[in-house]
Amino acid sequence: MTRPSILALSARTAALCLPVPDARYHLPEPLAYRLRSLDGGGAARTREDRVETAVLLLHDLIPETTYQFEVEGFEALAFSTRPCAGLVNAVDFGLLPDVELDDADTAWGNAEALGRAIEAVPTGGTLLVPPGVWTAYPTVLKSDMTLNLAEGAILRAPSTRIGWPILPARDEAGRMLGSWEGLPAACFAAPVHAINVDRLTIEGRGLLDGSGAEGDWWAWPKETREGARRPRGLHLISSRDVTLLGFTIRNAPSWTIHPQGCERLTAAGLHILAPHDSPNTDGFNPESCLDVLIAGTRFSVGDDCIAVKAGKRGDSGEGDHVAETRGIHVRHCLMERGHGGLVIGSEMSGGVHDVTVEDCEMRGTDRGLRLKTRRGRGGIIANITMRRVLLDGVETALSANAHYHCDVDGHAGWVQSRAPQPFGPGTPLIDGITVDHVEIRGLAHAAGVFLGLPEAPIRNVHISNLAILSHDPDARPIPPIMADYVRPMRHEAILAECAEITCDDPSLISDATISLDPPRETSQ
Repeated sequence: MTRPSILALSARTAALCLPVPDARYHLPEPLAYRLRSLDGGGAARTREDRVETAVLLLHDLIPETTYQFEVEGFEALAFSTRPCAGLVNAVDFGLLPDVELDDADTAWGNAEALGRAIEAVPTGGTLLVPPGVWTAYPTVLKSDMTLNLAEGAILRAPSTRIGWPILPARDEAGRMLGSWEGLPAACFAAPVHAINVDRLTIEGRGLLDGSGAEGDWWAWPKETREGARRPRGLHLISSRDVTLLGFTIRNAPSWTIHPQGCERLTAAGLHILAPHDSPNTDGFNPESCLDVLIAGTRFSVGDDCIAVKAGKRGDSGEGDHVAETRGIHVRHCLMERGHGGLVIGSEMSGGVHDVTVEDCEMRGTDRGLRLKTRRGRGGIIANITMRRVLLDGVETALSANAHYHCDVDGHAGWVQSRAPQPFGPGTPLIDGITVDHVEIRGLAHAAGVFLGLPEAPIRNVHISNLAILSHDPDARPIPPIMADYVRPMRHEAILAECAEITCDDPSLISDATISLDPPRETSQ
Protein backbone atom coordinates (compact mmCIF):
# COMPACT_ATOMS: atom_id res chain seq x y z
CA MET A 1 0.00 0.00 0.00
CA THR A 2 1.38 3.39 -0.97
CA ARG A 3 1.40 6.56 1.07
CA PRO A 4 0.49 10.15 0.09
CA SER A 5 3.49 12.39 -0.44
CA ILE A 6 4.16 15.80 1.06
CA LEU A 7 4.76 18.52 -1.53
CA ALA A 8 5.16 21.41 0.92
CA LEU A 9 4.59 22.30 4.56
CA SER A 10 4.29 25.60 6.38
CA ALA A 11 3.11 26.47 9.88
CA ARG A 12 -0.57 26.46 8.84
CA THR A 13 -0.78 24.70 5.46
CA ALA A 14 0.12 21.30 4.03
CA ALA A 15 0.15 20.34 0.35
CA LEU A 16 -0.24 16.60 -0.23
CA CYS A 17 -0.25 14.49 -3.41
CA LEU A 18 -2.35 11.34 -3.69
CA PRO A 19 -0.65 8.85 -6.07
CA VAL A 20 -3.87 7.39 -7.45
CA PRO A 21 -3.46 5.46 -10.73
CA ASP A 22 -4.89 7.36 -13.73
CA ALA A 23 -5.29 10.56 -11.73
CA ARG A 24 -4.49 13.74 -13.58
CA TYR A 25 -5.73 17.00 -12.05
CA HIS A 26 -8.89 15.24 -10.90
CA LEU A 27 -9.08 11.89 -9.19
CA PRO A 28 -11.01 9.18 -11.04
CA GLU A 29 -13.51 9.40 -8.19
CA PRO A 30 -13.67 11.39 -4.93
CA LEU A 31 -12.07 9.89 -1.83
CA ALA A 32 -12.97 10.34 1.82
CA TYR A 33 -10.21 11.46 4.16
CA ARG A 34 -9.67 12.15 7.84
CA LEU A 35 -7.15 14.51 9.41
CA ARG A 36 -6.46 13.98 13.08
CA SER A 37 -4.30 16.12 15.34
CA LEU A 38 -3.07 15.92 18.92
CA ASP A 39 -2.15 19.04 20.87
CA GLY A 40 0.23 19.10 23.78
CA GLY A 41 -2.55 18.24 26.23
CA GLY A 42 -3.56 15.16 24.33
CA ALA A 43 -6.96 16.40 23.12
CA ALA A 44 -7.80 14.99 19.71
CA ARG A 45 -9.24 17.11 16.90
CA THR A 46 -10.55 15.50 13.74
CA ARG A 47 -11.44 16.92 10.34
CA GLU A 48 -13.32 14.79 7.82
CA ASP A 49 -14.02 15.64 4.18
CA ARG A 50 -13.75 14.38 0.61
CA VAL A 51 -11.05 15.16 -1.94
CA GLU A 52 -11.63 15.33 -5.71
CA THR A 53 -8.16 16.34 -6.91
CA ALA A 54 -4.79 14.60 -6.86
CA VAL A 55 -3.22 17.50 -4.97
CA LEU A 56 -4.90 18.41 -1.69
CA LEU A 57 -4.32 21.60 0.28
CA LEU A 58 -4.98 21.43 4.02
CA HIS A 59 -5.44 24.95 5.37
CA ASP A 60 -5.87 26.47 8.84
CA LEU A 61 -3.58 24.02 10.60
CA ILE A 62 -1.94 24.69 13.95
CA PRO A 63 1.80 25.49 14.02
CA GLU A 64 4.16 22.89 15.51
CA THR A 65 1.48 20.23 15.59
CA THR A 66 1.66 16.61 14.57
CA TYR A 67 -1.14 15.37 12.31
CA GLN A 68 -2.17 12.01 10.97
CA PHE A 69 -3.75 11.99 7.52
CA GLU A 70 -5.83 9.00 6.49
CA VAL A 71 -7.44 8.45 3.08
CA GLU A 72 -9.07 5.32 1.80
CA GLY A 73 -6.72 3.05 -0.10
CA PHE A 74 -3.47 4.49 1.30
CA GLU A 75 -1.22 4.11 4.30
CA ALA A 76 -1.68 6.73 6.98
CA LEU A 77 0.70 9.68 6.74
CA ALA A 78 2.04 11.53 9.78
CA PHE A 79 3.51 15.01 9.48
CA SER A 80 4.28 17.99 11.67
CA THR A 81 3.64 21.62 10.77
CA ARG A 82 6.42 24.19 10.95
CA PRO A 83 6.82 26.57 13.89
CA CYS A 84 5.60 30.15 13.65
CA ALA A 85 7.59 32.82 15.46
CA GLY A 86 4.59 35.14 15.72
CA LEU A 87 1.35 36.11 13.99
CA VAL A 88 0.91 39.75 12.94
CA ASN A 89 -2.51 41.02 11.85
CA ALA A 90 -2.24 43.71 9.16
CA VAL A 91 -5.34 45.49 10.51
CA ASP A 92 -3.46 46.29 13.72
CA PHE A 93 -1.13 48.51 11.66
CA GLY A 94 -3.83 50.62 10.05
CA LEU A 95 -4.93 48.58 7.04
CA LEU A 96 -8.36 49.87 6.01
CA PRO A 97 -11.07 47.82 4.24
CA ASP A 98 -13.40 48.69 1.36
CA VAL A 99 -11.26 51.42 -0.21
CA GLU A 100 -12.46 52.54 -3.64
CA LEU A 101 -10.26 51.43 -6.51
CA ASP A 102 -9.56 55.03 -7.59
CA ASP A 103 -8.79 56.33 -4.08
CA ALA A 104 -5.05 56.76 -4.50
CA ASP A 105 -4.42 58.42 -1.14
CA THR A 106 -6.01 55.67 0.94
CA ALA A 107 -4.50 52.95 -1.26
CA TRP A 108 -1.10 54.48 -0.50
CA GLY A 109 -2.01 54.55 3.18
CA ASN A 110 -2.79 50.84 3.00
CA ALA A 111 0.52 50.13 1.28
CA GLU A 112 2.30 51.94 4.11
CA ALA A 113 0.28 49.99 6.69
CA LEU A 114 1.26 46.71 5.05
CA GLY A 115 4.87 47.87 5.02
CA ARG A 116 4.77 48.55 8.76
CA ALA A 117 3.13 45.18 9.39
CA ILE A 118 5.74 43.35 7.31
CA GLU A 119 8.52 45.11 9.18
CA ALA A 120 6.96 43.91 12.44
CA VAL A 121 6.83 40.26 11.38
CA PRO A 122 9.57 38.42 13.28
CA THR A 123 11.94 36.05 11.51
CA GLY A 124 9.89 32.95 10.82
CA GLY A 125 6.62 34.73 11.53
CA THR A 126 3.38 35.26 9.62
CA LEU A 127 1.50 38.30 8.35
CA LEU A 128 -2.25 37.70 8.31
CA VAL A 129 -4.47 39.53 5.83
CA PRO A 130 -7.92 38.86 7.34
CA PRO A 131 -11.25 38.54 5.51
CA GLY A 132 -12.25 41.73 3.69
CA VAL A 133 -11.48 43.72 0.56
CA TRP A 134 -8.15 45.52 0.89
CA THR A 135 -6.90 47.95 -1.77
CA ALA A 136 -3.22 48.84 -1.71
CA TYR A 137 -0.39 50.02 -3.91
CA PRO A 138 2.45 47.51 -4.43
CA THR A 139 3.62 45.52 -1.41
CA VAL A 140 7.20 44.32 -1.02
CA LEU A 141 7.73 41.09 0.93
CA LYS A 142 10.86 40.07 2.84
CA SER A 143 12.82 36.96 3.76
CA ASP A 144 11.77 34.45 6.42
CA MET A 145 8.11 35.35 6.48
CA THR A 146 4.73 33.95 5.50
CA LEU A 147 1.96 36.02 3.93
CA ASN A 148 -1.31 34.32 4.88
CA LEU A 149 -4.38 35.35 2.89
CA ALA A 150 -7.37 34.27 4.97
CA GLU A 151 -10.46 32.82 3.36
CA GLY A 152 -12.53 35.80 2.23
CA ALA A 153 -9.51 38.12 1.95
CA ILE A 154 -9.04 40.01 -1.31
CA LEU A 155 -5.83 42.01 -1.60
CA ARG A 156 -6.21 44.11 -4.73
CA ALA A 157 -4.34 46.80 -6.62
CA PRO A 158 -5.92 50.20 -7.23
CA SER A 159 -7.14 51.22 -10.65
CA THR A 160 -5.11 54.41 -10.73
CA ARG A 161 -1.46 54.49 -11.77
CA ILE A 162 -0.66 57.81 -10.08
CA GLY A 163 2.69 57.50 -8.30
CA TRP A 164 2.96 53.75 -8.97
CA PRO A 165 6.56 52.65 -8.22
CA ILE A 166 8.78 51.57 -11.12
CA LEU A 167 11.52 48.95 -11.02
CA PRO A 168 14.61 49.99 -12.99
CA ALA A 169 15.95 47.67 -15.66
CA ARG A 170 19.00 46.83 -13.54
CA ASP A 171 19.99 47.10 -9.90
CA GLU A 172 23.06 48.94 -8.60
CA ALA A 173 25.25 45.90 -9.36
CA GLY A 174 24.07 45.81 -12.98
CA ARG A 175 21.89 42.71 -12.58
CA MET A 176 18.51 42.51 -14.31
CA LEU A 177 15.72 43.77 -12.09
CA GLY A 178 12.84 45.07 -14.17
CA SER A 179 12.21 43.13 -17.35
CA TRP A 180 9.97 42.68 -20.35
CA GLU A 181 9.84 39.56 -22.51
CA GLY A 182 13.36 38.42 -21.69
CA LEU A 183 15.20 41.75 -21.76
CA PRO A 184 16.14 44.19 -18.99
CA ALA A 185 13.51 46.94 -19.01
CA ALA A 186 11.99 49.32 -16.52
CA CYS A 187 8.61 48.01 -15.44
CA PHE A 188 5.97 49.00 -12.95
CA ALA A 189 6.32 47.05 -9.72
CA ALA A 190 3.94 44.12 -9.27
CA PRO A 191 1.11 44.54 -6.73
CA VAL A 192 2.94 41.89 -4.67
CA HIS A 193 6.65 41.36 -5.26
CA ALA A 194 9.86 40.23 -3.61
CA ILE A 195 13.50 40.85 -4.53
CA ASN A 196 16.44 38.74 -3.36
CA VAL A 197 14.61 37.02 -0.52
CA ASP A 198 14.94 33.59 1.07
CA ARG A 199 12.38 31.28 2.66
CA LEU A 200 9.25 33.19 1.68
CA THR A 201 5.79 31.59 1.78
CA ILE A 202 2.52 32.97 0.37
CA GLU A 203 -0.48 30.87 1.33
CA GLY A 204 -4.16 30.75 2.17
CA ARG A 205 -7.63 30.53 0.69
CA GLY A 206 -7.69 34.24 -0.14
CA LEU A 207 -7.20 36.11 -3.38
CA LEU A 208 -4.71 38.46 -5.03
CA ASP A 209 -6.31 40.72 -7.65
CA GLY A 210 -4.10 42.73 -9.98
CA SER A 211 -7.06 44.88 -11.15
CA GLY A 212 -5.87 44.58 -14.73
CA ALA A 213 -9.38 45.20 -16.03
CA GLU A 214 -9.98 48.17 -13.74
CA GLY A 215 -7.22 50.49 -14.93
CA ASP A 216 -5.86 50.93 -18.44
CA TRP A 217 -3.16 48.23 -18.23
CA TRP A 218 -4.66 46.05 -20.93
CA ALA A 219 -5.11 48.97 -23.32
CA TRP A 220 -1.38 49.33 -24.15
CA PRO A 221 -0.02 45.77 -24.19
CA LYS A 222 3.24 46.37 -26.09
CA GLU A 223 3.79 50.01 -25.18
CA THR A 224 5.19 51.92 -22.21
CA ARG A 225 3.86 54.57 -19.90
CA GLU A 226 6.24 56.84 -17.99
CA GLY A 227 9.04 54.86 -19.65
CA ALA A 228 7.96 51.57 -18.04
CA ARG A 229 6.34 48.31 -19.09
CA ARG A 230 3.29 46.80 -17.43
CA PRO A 231 3.68 45.08 -14.03
CA ARG A 232 3.26 41.36 -13.38
CA GLY A 233 0.67 40.08 -10.93
CA LEU A 234 3.23 38.47 -8.58
CA HIS A 235 6.90 39.12 -9.38
CA LEU A 236 9.56 37.09 -7.57
CA ILE A 237 13.09 38.22 -8.43
CA SER A 238 16.39 36.48 -7.58
CA SER A 239 14.87 34.62 -4.65
CA ARG A 240 15.35 31.18 -3.12
CA ASP A 241 13.15 28.66 -1.34
CA VAL A 242 9.82 30.27 -2.15
CA THR A 243 6.55 28.41 -1.51
CA LEU A 244 3.15 29.36 -2.96
CA LEU A 245 0.19 27.45 -1.53
CA GLY A 246 -3.50 27.44 -2.23
CA PHE A 247 -4.40 31.04 -3.05
CA THR A 248 -6.17 32.44 -6.11
CA ILE A 249 -4.60 35.14 -8.25
CA ARG A 250 -6.47 36.92 -11.02
CA ASN A 251 -6.54 39.85 -13.43
CA ALA A 252 -2.81 40.53 -13.56
CA PRO A 253 -1.77 43.57 -15.63
CA SER A 254 0.50 41.24 -17.69
CA TRP A 255 2.13 37.89 -16.78
CA THR A 256 0.36 36.58 -13.69
CA ILE A 257 3.18 34.89 -11.74
CA HIS A 258 6.73 35.60 -12.89
CA PRO A 259 9.58 33.96 -10.98
CA GLN A 260 12.74 35.56 -12.42
CA GLY A 261 16.14 34.15 -11.51
CA CYS A 262 14.74 32.05 -8.65
CA GLU A 263 15.87 28.73 -7.18
CA ARG A 264 13.85 26.02 -5.41
CA LEU A 265 10.32 27.24 -5.84
CA THR A 266 7.17 25.19 -5.12
CA ALA A 267 3.66 26.20 -6.20
CA ALA A 268 0.78 23.91 -5.23
CA GLY A 269 -2.98 24.16 -5.37
CA LEU A 270 -3.14 27.64 -6.92
CA HIS A 271 -5.97 28.97 -9.08
CA ILE A 272 -4.75 31.39 -11.77
CA LEU A 273 -7.36 33.39 -13.69
CA ALA A 274 -7.57 36.03 -16.40
CA PRO A 275 -10.17 36.81 -19.10
CA HIS A 276 -9.54 34.93 -22.34
CA ASP A 277 -9.06 38.19 -24.26
CA SER A 278 -6.69 39.89 -21.77
CA PRO A 279 -3.30 40.56 -23.41
CA ASN A 280 -0.16 38.68 -22.30
CA THR A 281 -1.75 37.41 -19.09
CA ASP A 282 0.29 34.19 -19.05
CA GLY A 283 -0.36 32.09 -15.96
CA PHE A 284 3.04 31.05 -14.60
CA ASN A 285 6.31 32.00 -16.32
CA PRO A 286 9.50 30.74 -14.65
CA GLU A 287 12.40 32.57 -16.29
CA SER A 288 16.05 31.65 -15.67
CA CYS A 289 14.97 29.52 -12.71
CA LEU A 290 16.30 26.30 -11.19
CA ASP A 291 14.24 23.54 -9.55
CA VAL A 292 10.61 24.60 -9.83
CA LEU A 293 7.58 22.43 -8.99
CA ILE A 294 4.10 23.45 -10.16
CA ALA A 295 1.50 20.98 -8.87
CA GLY A 296 -2.27 20.82 -8.63
CA THR A 297 -2.71 24.26 -10.15
CA ARG A 298 -5.69 25.32 -12.25
CA PHE A 299 -5.28 27.79 -15.11
CA SER A 300 -7.72 29.79 -17.22
CA VAL A 301 -5.89 32.74 -18.76
CA GLY A 302 -5.57 35.03 -21.76
CA ASP A 303 -2.22 33.70 -23.05
CA ASP A 304 -0.01 30.69 -22.29
CA CYS A 305 -0.87 28.76 -19.12
CA ILE A 306 2.77 27.99 -18.32
CA ALA A 307 5.60 29.50 -20.37
CA VAL A 308 9.13 28.43 -19.43
CA LYS A 309 11.70 31.03 -20.40
CA ALA A 310 15.42 31.82 -20.15
CA GLY A 311 15.76 35.40 -21.39
CA LYS A 312 16.60 36.51 -24.91
CA ARG A 313 19.57 38.14 -26.59
CA GLY A 314 19.36 41.79 -27.46
CA ASP A 315 19.20 43.07 -31.02
CA SER A 316 23.02 43.16 -31.20
CA GLY A 317 23.44 39.74 -29.59
CA GLU A 318 24.08 41.05 -26.07
CA GLY A 319 23.31 38.42 -23.44
CA ASP A 320 24.84 39.30 -20.07
CA HIS A 321 21.36 39.09 -18.55
CA VAL A 322 20.40 35.63 -19.80
CA ALA A 323 20.72 32.50 -17.65
CA GLU A 324 19.55 28.94 -17.99
CA THR A 325 16.35 27.42 -16.73
CA ARG A 326 16.68 23.83 -15.50
CA GLY A 327 14.51 21.37 -13.59
CA ILE A 328 10.89 22.43 -14.13
CA HIS A 329 8.32 19.85 -13.03
CA VAL A 330 4.60 20.29 -13.76
CA ARG A 331 2.25 17.69 -12.26
CA HIS A 332 -1.49 17.19 -11.82
CA CYS A 333 -2.42 20.59 -13.26
CA LEU A 334 -5.52 21.66 -15.18
CA MET A 335 -5.08 24.05 -18.11
CA GLU A 336 -8.63 24.97 -19.09
CA ARG A 337 -7.93 27.67 -21.60
CA GLY A 338 -4.98 29.55 -23.00
CA HIS A 339 -2.74 29.82 -26.04
CA GLY A 340 -0.63 26.89 -24.85
CA GLY A 341 -0.73 24.37 -22.01
CA LEU A 342 3.01 23.95 -21.43
CA VAL A 343 5.11 26.30 -23.56
CA ILE A 344 8.86 26.78 -23.82
CA GLY A 345 10.15 30.05 -25.27
CA SER A 346 10.30 31.99 -27.28
CA GLU A 347 12.69 33.73 -24.86
CA MET A 348 15.14 30.83 -24.35
CA SER A 349 18.59 32.23 -25.08
CA GLY A 350 20.02 31.07 -21.74
CA GLY A 351 18.93 27.50 -22.43
CA VAL A 352 15.98 25.48 -21.12
CA HIS A 353 16.76 21.98 -19.82
CA ASP A 354 14.91 19.16 -18.06
CA VAL A 355 11.26 20.14 -18.21
CA THR A 356 8.63 17.53 -17.38
CA VAL A 357 4.84 17.82 -17.60
CA GLU A 358 2.94 14.76 -16.45
CA ASP A 359 -0.49 13.66 -15.23
CA CYS A 360 -2.14 16.87 -16.43
CA GLU A 361 -5.35 17.85 -18.23
CA MET A 362 -5.32 20.46 -21.00
CA ARG A 363 -8.79 21.47 -22.13
CA GLY A 364 -9.53 24.03 -24.81
CA THR A 365 -5.99 25.39 -25.15
CA ASP A 366 -4.79 26.34 -28.64
CA ARG A 367 -1.81 23.99 -28.23
CA GLY A 368 -0.72 21.36 -25.73
CA LEU A 369 3.08 21.11 -25.65
CA ARG A 370 4.53 24.06 -27.56
CA LEU A 371 8.19 24.92 -28.19
CA LYS A 372 8.93 28.19 -29.97
CA THR A 373 12.17 29.88 -30.96
CA ARG A 374 13.79 31.59 -33.96
CA ARG A 375 17.10 32.49 -35.52
CA GLY A 376 18.95 35.03 -33.40
CA ARG A 377 17.92 33.51 -30.06
CA GLY A 378 20.79 31.04 -29.65
CA GLY A 379 20.57 28.71 -26.69
CA ILE A 380 19.25 25.17 -26.50
CA ILE A 381 16.00 23.50 -25.50
CA ALA A 382 16.80 19.98 -24.27
CA ASN A 383 15.25 17.04 -22.45
CA ILE A 384 11.56 17.94 -22.57
CA THR A 385 9.09 15.26 -21.46
CA MET A 386 5.30 15.00 -21.61
CA ARG A 387 3.66 11.87 -20.24
CA ARG A 388 0.19 10.75 -19.15
CA VAL A 389 -1.53 13.93 -20.33
CA LEU A 390 -5.06 14.40 -21.64
CA LEU A 391 -5.50 16.95 -24.46
CA ASP A 392 -9.21 17.66 -24.90
CA GLY A 393 -10.33 20.20 -27.49
CA VAL A 394 -6.74 21.29 -28.13
CA GLU A 395 -6.28 22.63 -31.66
CA THR A 396 -2.69 21.44 -32.20
CA ALA A 397 -1.47 18.88 -29.69
CA LEU A 398 2.33 19.08 -30.07
CA SER A 399 4.44 21.70 -31.80
CA ALA A 400 8.07 22.77 -32.05
CA ASN A 401 8.64 25.84 -34.20
CA ALA A 402 12.10 27.26 -34.95
CA HIS A 403 10.70 29.94 -37.28
CA TYR A 404 8.50 31.71 -34.71
CA HIS A 405 7.64 35.12 -36.17
CA CYS A 406 8.02 37.20 -32.99
CA ASP A 407 9.72 40.60 -32.54
CA VAL A 408 9.82 43.45 -35.04
CA ASP A 409 12.00 41.48 -37.47
CA GLY A 410 10.17 38.20 -37.04
CA HIS A 411 8.93 38.19 -40.64
CA ALA A 412 12.34 39.08 -42.10
CA GLY A 413 13.68 36.79 -44.79
CA TRP A 414 16.71 35.64 -42.74
CA VAL A 415 14.38 34.53 -39.93
CA GLN A 416 11.77 32.80 -42.08
CA SER A 417 13.89 31.41 -44.91
CA ARG A 418 13.80 27.63 -45.31
CA ALA A 419 17.28 27.74 -46.90
CA PRO A 420 20.26 26.96 -44.61
CA GLN A 421 21.73 30.00 -42.86
CA PRO A 422 25.19 30.33 -41.29
CA PHE A 423 25.47 28.44 -38.00
CA GLY A 424 26.60 30.64 -35.11
CA PRO A 425 25.92 31.86 -31.57
CA GLY A 426 22.44 32.99 -32.59
CA THR A 427 21.39 29.57 -33.89
CA PRO A 428 18.86 27.93 -31.51
CA LEU A 429 18.93 24.18 -30.92
CA ILE A 430 16.13 21.79 -29.97
CA ASP A 431 17.36 18.34 -28.89
CA GLY A 432 15.35 15.80 -26.94
CA ILE A 433 11.55 15.68 -26.74
CA THR A 434 9.80 12.63 -25.27
CA VAL A 435 6.03 12.17 -25.51
CA ASP A 436 4.43 9.09 -23.95
CA HIS A 437 0.87 8.04 -23.13
CA VAL A 438 -0.84 11.17 -24.42
CA GLU A 439 -4.55 11.05 -25.24
CA ILE A 440 -6.07 13.51 -27.73
CA ARG A 441 -9.78 14.25 -28.06
CA GLY A 442 -11.43 16.74 -30.39
CA LEU A 443 -8.29 17.42 -32.43
CA ALA A 444 -8.74 20.38 -34.79
CA HIS A 445 -5.57 20.98 -36.82
CA ALA A 446 -2.68 18.54 -36.26
CA ALA A 447 -1.45 16.02 -33.72
CA GLY A 448 2.10 17.32 -34.11
CA VAL A 449 3.99 19.90 -36.16
CA PHE A 450 7.79 19.99 -35.87
CA LEU A 451 9.41 22.71 -37.99
CA GLY A 452 13.18 22.94 -37.51
CA LEU A 453 16.00 24.86 -39.14
CA PRO A 454 17.91 23.28 -42.02
CA GLU A 455 21.18 24.34 -40.37
CA ALA A 456 20.02 22.98 -36.98
CA PRO A 457 17.32 20.31 -37.31
CA ILE A 458 15.20 19.31 -34.34
CA ARG A 459 16.70 16.08 -33.00
CA ASN A 460 15.74 13.15 -30.80
CA VAL A 461 11.96 13.41 -30.77
CA HIS A 462 10.45 10.17 -29.49
CA ILE A 463 6.68 9.61 -29.45
CA SER A 464 4.99 6.53 -28.04
CA ASN A 465 1.50 5.52 -26.97
CA LEU A 466 -0.14 8.56 -28.57
CA ALA A 467 -3.88 8.06 -29.08
CA ILE A 468 -6.07 10.31 -31.25
CA LEU A 469 -9.57 9.40 -30.07
CA SER A 470 -11.63 12.00 -31.94
CA HIS A 471 -11.54 15.10 -34.14
CA ASP A 472 -13.37 18.40 -33.97
CA PRO A 473 -15.95 18.19 -36.79
CA ASP A 474 -16.27 21.99 -36.92
CA ALA A 475 -12.56 22.68 -37.32
CA ARG A 476 -11.51 24.92 -40.19
CA PRO A 477 -8.09 24.69 -41.85
CA ILE A 478 -5.59 27.23 -40.50
CA PRO A 479 -1.79 27.25 -40.11
CA PRO A 480 -1.14 25.33 -36.86
CA ILE A 481 2.03 27.23 -35.85
CA MET A 482 3.07 30.88 -35.93
CA ALA A 483 5.59 30.91 -38.78
CA ASP A 484 5.45 32.33 -42.29
CA TYR A 485 4.77 30.09 -45.28
CA VAL A 486 2.95 27.40 -43.26
CA ARG A 487 0.01 25.83 -45.02
CA PRO A 488 -3.43 25.54 -43.38
CA MET A 489 -4.19 22.18 -41.78
CA ARG A 490 -7.21 20.25 -40.52
CA HIS A 491 -7.34 16.82 -38.86
CA GLU A 492 -3.74 15.95 -39.71
CA ALA A 493 -1.35 13.61 -37.90
CA ILE A 494 2.32 14.29 -37.07
CA LEU A 495 4.32 16.31 -39.59
CA ALA A 496 8.03 17.05 -39.60
CA GLU A 497 10.33 19.31 -41.59
CA CYS A 498 13.99 19.53 -40.66
CA ALA A 499 13.16 17.33 -37.68
CA GLU A 500 14.06 13.77 -36.70
CA ILE A 501 11.13 11.88 -35.16
CA THR A 502 10.55 8.30 -34.11
CA CYS A 503 7.10 6.97 -33.27
CA ASP A 504 5.98 3.52 -32.17
CA ASP A 505 2.98 3.87 -34.51
CA PRO A 506 4.33 4.68 -37.99
CA SER A 507 0.81 5.39 -39.27
CA LEU A 508 0.80 8.59 -37.21
CA ILE A 509 3.74 10.07 -39.15
CA SER A 510 2.59 12.00 -42.21
CA ASP A 511 4.71 12.63 -45.28
CA ALA A 512 2.75 15.80 -46.06
CA THR A 513 4.57 19.12 -46.17
CA ILE A 514 4.46 21.84 -43.52
CA SER A 515 5.82 24.75 -45.53
CA LEU A 516 4.55 26.31 -48.70
CA ASP A 517 7.16 27.44 -51.25
CA PRO A 518 8.72 30.56 -49.72
CA PRO A 519 11.30 32.87 -51.27
CA ARG A 520 14.78 31.40 -50.75
CA GLU A 521 16.56 34.20 -48.86
CA THR A 522 19.91 32.96 -47.61
CA SER A 523 21.42 35.38 -45.12
CA GLN A 524 20.86 38.33 -42.83
